[in-house]
Amino acid sequence: MMIKTILIVEDDQETGNLIARYLRGHSFSVGLAPDGREMDRYIAQNRVDLIVLDIMLPGEDGLSLCRRLRVTHSTPIIFLTAKSDDIDRIVDLEMGADDYVT
Repeated sequence: MMIKTILIVEDDQETGNLIARYLRGHSFSVGLAPDGREMDRYIAQNRVDLIVLDIMLPGEDGLSLCRRLRVTHSTPIIFLTAKSDDIDRIVDLEMGADDYVT
């Protein structure tokens, strides 16, 4: 069985490490990127099966990254955010995310 790789794009190191530790404990390979530039580097060099993408990132935000990724990638994207309003969820899903976790 091939190990699935999940890329976490999260600028808060503590949050990213917590998620990574949990996923590794469930036999996933995990990459971490603090911003869009590092995300692009990681994707260019690795196969990625799922992207967990923070919306509020320094530089290019998660919504913009998602929109840009959808042009060339079909990798599933789950948004990770503190926003929980229904309108935020609708907008985020319309931007191309596959799901949304608050």
